[in-house]
Amino acid sequence: MLEAHVGVRVGSLDLDVEMTVGDGEVVAVLGPNGAGKTTLLRALAGLRAIDHGRVVLDGRVLDDAAAATFVVPERRKVGYVFQDHLLFPHLTVLENVAFGLRAGGADRAAARATALGWLQRVGLGDRAGERPRHLSGGQAQRVALARALAVEPRLLLLDEPLAALDAATRAEVRRDLRRHLADVTGARLLVTHDPVDALLLADRLVILEEGRVVQVGTGPEVSARPRSSYVADLVGLNLLAGTVVDDVVRLRGGGALVASAAAGCRGDVHLAVRPRSIALHRARPEGSPRNVWEAVVADIDVEADRVRVRLAGAVPVVAEITPAGLAELGAAPGDRLWASVKAVDIETYET
Repeated sequence: MLEAHVGVRVGSLDLDVEMTVGDGEVVAVLGPNGAGKTTLLRALAGLRAIDHGRVVLDGRVLDDAAAATFVVPERRKVGYVFQDHLLFPHLTVLENVAFGLRAGGADRAAARATALGWLQRVGLGDRAGERPRHLSGGQAQRVALARALAVEPRLLLLDEPLAALDAATRAEVRRDLRRHLADVTGARLLVTHDPVDALLLADRLVILEEGRVVQVGTGPEVSARPRSSYVADLVGLNLLAGTVVDDVVRLRGGGALVASAAAGCRGDVHLAVRPRSIALHRARPEGSPRNVWEAVVADIDVEADRVRVRLAGAVPVVAEITPAGLAELGAAPGDRLWASVKAVDIETYET
């Protein structure tokens, strides 16, 4: 378990963050550029000493500014996956994965055996003897993950691990990453700008703005009640889980949606629907939307020029409309409305 109070001053950034991450928990840290996300990870890894506060991992104090305690990075049970991979170009793929083990005192044969095992787990056992320059972006990211996990870290830090990948590769690596995160123990901390990555990979979200935590909660909790315009824009989508049956996605709550992107998918999927794509009506609408359902207004949040309407029922989502739209509907909590969304406006992600 990680218990941290990280206080760091870097230029104009005054970072002051308190957080806990439980054993087996994945926490995503999101925030605008300059919010302090990477600085937080570097402090936890020991790459930057804190100015005030305390970092404790599994009961062991790693950093305590008041007591002048500081454990160097190589003596921390921390794995770090950098955004740009940072693989050593002069080493083979196998040697890259074995590097942390060797630095920790493992003998050469044992380190190489463990490294090869991890390469096989990430599907790259056949590339062990190659140099990083021969790898694709997705392969390099898998090697970086294997290197971090090979040392059996009690804290795994991932800094924008999917940011440098193209859309197709990103979806594939995200699925692999999700599986590997479920297979390892310890605390896992993920920095990302992508709300889809956060919602699909993390158990809990921590939102940073200007060096401070402004909101903490699960994806649905943060999406339903964003506490700033940044949060509303960032997590401005609904995530639904279901199973594809005859080109229709049967939702776990009992509803069903048709998504153009689900064509060709099989089995379990996630659907991402942006709140602004959902239209609300007093009567059942006519026209082109392939998805129409009746729902109950659970809550209404008004923030400046946007209104977020939380709908309960078989398709639990948040719709976003304008204040004028709300006035026209005359809706209030408890009212029954009709909702609609076009099939082309629903993104689909295989699990």
